[in-house]
Amino acid sequence: MTTFLRRHWLLLLLLVPAIALRVLTWLAYRPALLYIDSFRYIDNLHALRADQLNPIGYDLVLRPLLAVGGLAWVAAVQHAGGILVAIGLYALVLRLGGRPWVAALAAVPVLLDAYQLQIEQNIMSEVLFEAVLLGLLWLLLGRGTPGWKRAGAAGLLLGFGVLTRLIGVSLALPLLVFLVVAGGVWRHWAGWRRAGVALLGLLVVLVPYSARVHAETGKWGLTGPSGNMLYGRTAAVADCANLHLSPELQVFCPAEPRETRLVDNYTHADLDPNWPGPLPPGADKAALAHEFAIAVLKAQPGDVTEAILNDFAKSFAWSRVQDPTDVPLDRWQFQLSYPQWADQSLIDLVTQQNDGVVASVDQPLAQVLRDYQLGGGYVSGGVLGIGALLGLLTVFRRKKPLDPARAGALLAASSGVVLLFASAVFLFSWRYQIPALVLFPVAGALGFTTLTSASRKRLAAFPDDVDAGARAEFRGRYPELKLAPLTVVIAAYNEAGGIGEVLEKMPDRCLGMPVDVLVVVDGGTDDTAAIAEANGAYVCVAPHNRGQGAALRLGYHLAAEYGAEYVVTTDADGQYDNTELEALVRPVVEGTADFVTGSRRLGHEEADSRVRWLGVRVFAVLASVLTARRITDTSFGFRAMRAELACAVPLNEPQYQSSELMLGVTARGARVLELPMSMRLRKAGKSKKGGSLVYGANYARVMTGTWWRGYVLRRGRTRAGRAR
Repeated sequence: MTTFLRRHWLLLLLLVPAIALRVLTWLAYRPALLYIDSFRYIDNLHALRADQLNPIGYDLVLRPLLAVGGLAWVAAVQHAGGILVAIGLYALVLRLGGRPWVAALAAVPVLLDAYQLQIEQNIMSEVLFEAVLLGLLWLLLGRGTPGWKRAGAAGLLLGFGVLTRLIGVSLALPLLVFLVVAGGVWRHWAGWRRAGVALLGLLVVLVPYSARVHAETGKWGLTGPSGNMLYGRTAAVADCANLHLSPELQVFCPAEPRETRLVDNYTHADLDPNWPGPLPPGADKAALAHEFAIAVLKAQPGDVTEAILNDFAKSFAWSRVQDPTDVPLDRWQFQLSYPQWADQSLIDLVTQQNDGVVASVDQPLAQVLRDYQLGGGYVSGGVLGIGALLGLLTVFRRKKPLDPARAGALLAASSGVVLLFASAVFLFSWRYQIPALVLFPVAGALGFTTLTSASRKRLAAFPDDVDAGARAEFRGRYPELKLAPLTVVIAAYNEAGGIGEVLEKMPDRCLGMPVDVLVVVDGGTDDTAAIAEANGAYVCVAPHNRGQGAALRLGYHLAAEYGAEYVVTTDADGQYDNTELEALVRPVVEGTADFVTGSRRLGHEEADSRVRWLGVRVFAVLASVLTARRITDTSFGFRAMRAELACAVPLNEPQYQSSELMLGVTARGARVLELPMSMRLRKAGKSKKGGSLVYGANYARVMTGTWWRGYVLRRGRTRAGRAR
């Protein structure tokens, strides 16, 4: 139980306000909130007609729920569903390799967003559609690369999702693409077969339903009304004064000025039997509306495209913005009086038939919820956009095609983008952004996990098998070795072009002490080892390339084992000035500091990358915040310390060792001193660092992880030990 609480404490903490807010919402609006669509669902509950504006997916779930309880019961189930969706997202991120705190953050939008709470209280299909999205993610990602059975199940589930929310049909594209490329088998028939099975599952649901619509209305489709999506979008921007239209099409021109036209009004105009006005006998309104829309598209493609892109961009606004032509935002906000989306008599009839009460609002509770919502109790579109971006950026991360976090990030991000764009093509409403609360946080969490996961596995405790083999080889090479009190350790991987000059310029003595150089060749394939030995260095060859951190850790332990008192690190590429060695070592030898590192920011810096120049400063700020002391440079490789300190700090990072060591020694209470020193451009070879974004993300991961282990967990264990 203790392990469970320690691992999932953040989610459990978030569940407390999430449940409390849902209880307040459920008590504030009794028995539930009824929107325009709610009456349509309830009206079609028993007949389940296919000729309605909304397909019957939600009714198939609503019907048994109302058979058990009333509208209040449905709202309670939907609130519970919101909690379960959030927990499902949390579990999925954990399943795909995310850390618990990252997974908990992915669940925050569904748990705490006020617009999510409000929609859960409505008798509407959004929560069911969110559950469908969660189910699709689990089917496709939860157990590795999906086979044909899970692909078929995903197609069937998506089909039900389309019958729940028509916009779900747009998800067919990312679903099929994912199934083709998942596991890197797009060049073979396996991926195409999976996609084919999923498409078959989708059609198994939609084709019979469309046939039923045809039987009831005489036309093929998924809804009864003809669907004026294209007309609604084009009518809102149509410049009829400059369009060459026939008299029949002129009737479809809106009378309102363009700046006041609500897309929603024209999209659903066909529900009004008097729309659009007098037409010739036998005229087909739907066909003429479509013809009008095509005429506008041909004449004003730029205006239509601009309107769609503008609506799509609103999804990522930092605050809830709206234009005068949008569906009013207050429809999705908590009100202090019961919303009137039908005659009061109809509202009372529905609530009394199902719950035996009239609709009511507890104003004090509603005020609390409204203050929470309008006071910032929602997830910003900008934050969701960052999540989408993190997910999409994983396409540039070179990882195995089977990497589950990367696959999940791309699937969730692309699905969210497609869904929001398809909604923007239709019309903009903040209601249609609700699915983004499911998809983009998952994309961000998995994207962050992918971008910050080490390209190499963390090192096992010293000595691991590679360390043991290298030490044995070193012992055989130098059986009687005793290193000088001051030993310079250099990690080198294919540095034949530069290490010779570095060693030639290394002083023989420093502060009256002889200086030895120990070069740890990290599984190189060139002549680095031979050149180093020819220039007087002792050489240890690790059989496999594991990264600079692994090589330096091995070097620290070898130096201490063979008699060194002080250890200095430098690079093999000539970036540091060996003439500064005495200034670097003196504070450690004189006992005024335990760990001395140079700082390019205090001294001289030659930079060839603006991104790295910025990164040095950003990570210095982060280190200063984490350690509560001023640090100006976390990645300067010219450092000095006592050998026992270098061996005492747990080092497990194969590549991002500079920040791990610095934060590790500060966590142990070591006296850290930064001195102004020079950082020059590489004189030979090329940097082993990865792309700036990935390297920076991993560097931040190592810093925060080292801080957590050294400052939080280690000190917590120390306090617990003292208490015992």
